Amino acid sequence: MQINLKIYHILHVDKLQSIINSFGLFSDYEVITQGLGGTTIGMNTIKQRRLTELKLDTHPDLYVGQCVPFYFCPRSVMLYMMHTKNSQLTYQGGQDSIIHLEIDFYKAIQWADENTKRWVFTKSNAGSRYFEDTNDISKISELDWDTINNNYWRGKQDTKQAEFLCEHSFPWALVERIGVNTMSTYQKVQTVLQSSTIKPEVKIMKNWYY
Repeated sequence: MQINLKIYHILHVDKLQSIINSFGLFSDYEVITQGLGGTTIGMNTIKQRRLTELKLDTHPDLYVGQCVPFYFCPRSVMLYMMHTKNSQLTYQGGQDSIIHLEIDFYKAIQWADENTKRWVFTKSNAGSRYFEDTNDISKISELDWDTINNNYWRGKQDTKQAEFLCEHSFPWALVERIGVNTMSTYQKVQTVLQSSTIKPEVKIMKNWYY
């Protein structure tokens, strides 16, 4: 079992106020349904696939896009694509306005269980057409931890992008730390946090970025 295991959700800093106002994160399905604002990041084709094609084996009536996604590491493959302004991304603003929300993995599972939210983790990218998912915590050791914890993942993008998925929503109250890349974004986050009774630690984490 991994000790002190953290999970990470990345988003554009301009979505933070909406998260605070709503007391949490929402799945892409809920974001669309509720018409929530803010800059969308990620690949639209994969987002659509997660919403309309990809379901979980553990919960066959639940689409990937109906879950809030988290990675098991900062400095993700998706962040690299933003940094290099990959042509497949609609968002071309680079990585400096992207923030990481850090959460304790086991506290996330405890909250989900207590609030009857279904959850799984995957061994690889849940946006691909082939991935395994499970809610058997004893299988957490089967993830490719060497790649997940390594800054160099060329050729192993799929297992680097293992995910934790939580049904529909996830509470703002469980965010323990916010990692940012620049002082400008740090200041934006601190300004937004003034409206929140819950104030996670905010830290410039250069090693979480490219």
